[in-house]
Amino acid sequence: MLLRAAGALAILVVPIWLAIRALRGGRRVRPGRRLALEESLALDPRRRLLLVRCDGRGLLLLTGGTQDTVLGWLPEQGAR
Repeated sequence: MLLRAAGALAILVVPIWLAIRALRGGRRVRPGRRLALEESLALDPRRRLLLVRCDGRGLLLLTGGTQDTVLGWLPEQGAR
């Protein structure tokens, strides 16, 4: 009886847990992190455009050529 109840609970909890992980993109959320890679876009087989978030501000980087290049800081979110 107890084993059947535990199985039923697992059938309910596991899909919910998997759905939450899928919505977060499979990434673990760690509070207090100051640096994060927001997005990466392949421009060609060698070069990538990276959007890095640091202290709430965005930074565009171009990597993979003869040298990596900082394209610039994006305006802070909410600023016009």
